[in-house]
Amino acid sequence: MPDMFSVTSERLDDDLGVVVLSGEVDIFTAPQFKESLLELLDSGVKRLVVDLSEVTFIDSTALGVLIGGVRRVHGAGGAMTIVVTTRPVERVLSVTGLDRVFSMHATRDEAITALA
Repeated sequence: MPDMFSVTSERLDDDLGVVVLSGEVDIFTAPQFKESLLELLDSGVKRLVVDLSEVTFIDSTALGVLIGGVRRVHGAGGAMTIVVTTRPVERVLSVTGLDRVFSMHATRDEAITALA
């Protein structure tokens, strides 16, 4: 049975938000991820943490959502960090070269601190 996908988001202060993903983020679940991301950005969030620490699989559709998110945040004068702890996600980011695009951290607290 595939790992159950979930996405939650919360606003930590006026311009800081967190999107937390778990399970498999793929062509079927990426639209929910995108919706959560856009809701935060549309509400004025300019500092964003995307927590992928519980993600077991990520595909190119989900990577596209991440890239779109970082572009939008940078366009608004903000910043985005990601939390990566699982080898499969680290490997995909490394193989695609996206590990050089994103500010990656081992914990959510580190990611939030990097945006301070």
